[in-house]
Amino acid sequence: MSRLPLIQPEAASGKSADLLAAVQKALGVTPNMTKVMANSPAVLKAYLEFSTALNGGTLPASLRERIAILIAQENGCDYCLSAHTYVGTNLAGLDEAEATRARTAQANDAKAEAVLGFATAVLRSRGGVDDTDLKEAREAGLSDGEITEVIAHVALNVFTNFINKTADTDIDWPVVRHQH
Repeated sequence: MSRLPLIQPEAASGKSADLLAAVQKALGVTPNMTKVMANSPAVLKAYLEFSTALNGGTLPASLRERIAILIAQENGCDYCLSAHTYVGTNLAGLDEAEATRARTAQANDAKAEAVLGFATAVLRSRGGVDDTDLKEAREAGLSDGEITEVIAHVALNVFTNFINKTADTDIDWPVVRHQH
């Protein structure tokens, strides 16, 4: 059972109600993570706006989902690992094998693997990557814009991992457990 309340759309009021209605309209469902975030309309709004902005970036959905899977695995967040494995394999065009490879920063193409390697460096160094990490990303074909987006995706996913781990959000996706 979640350690923070799940704000049900039908019981929500004010800005939380409006934001949860927008989530339902956009996704056709209201995930438990957004119900937890609705405890603070500012948090839910920030998440939705950050996520929407990054979805309009240059990284394709399949790569964004691989980053999310990797970060969830690294942070031990089963809620996000479950959600992004589902979205990645059902909506973003990943097959099960590619979703599984993403958990260990591996990919079936060199550029995706470079993105995942750089995302790992950003996460593990808490943003303190060294010149070699940037050089390797650029040599693999990442533009400075793509590098910047990878950093933002790492930050967004750390945020959602921390929300869900703290709340112990009830998983409402097919469950995928992180590997130790």
